[in-house]
Amino acid sequence: MFQARPRKVRVLSVIGAVIFVAVFTVVAVLLRNTPTGVYFYLSDQIAMVGIGVLIACGALMFGRPRVRADLDGVEVRNMLGSRRYAWSEIESVSFPDGSAWARLELPDDEYVPVLAVQAIDGEHAVAAMRELRRLRREAEAKAEPAAQAESAQQ
Repeated sequence: MFQARPRKVRVLSVIGAVIFVAVFTVVAVLLRNTPTGVYFYLSDQIAMVGIGVLIACGALMFGRPRVRADLDGVEVRNMLGSRRYAWSEIESVSFPDGSAWARLELPDDEYVPVLAVQAIDGEHAVAAMRELRRLRREAEAKAEPAAQAESAQQ
């Protein structure tokens, strides 16, 4: 089984999450000591830290994408959802020029973005594309004798 995840985006999302929590925590600590005449309470400070944690969780979602593939198909997990596709449903695995990430080409001009294979990862993305295409070729080669045997029975 092959699995790929984005590298640079994961690192950047973790760094961003830590920064968000740190900034909102500092703001929460300094919130009580403002000379503006507005009264801030402990609940306001806790809410500020909570908002920082929520924003950090949102930043971590950028590191969530993953692609898993085997001879049966491909599972694509992007930021919000996950779905498995059989190789028979996929027309090709492509990385269009100028695109930020790979995609699975489906029938009727539809496609599924594969956010786990990103151009910013350079050689890691190239290796992932090679492996996905190799698995697709092997799956097609495996399916051909089965299709021929089925047509011979009819």
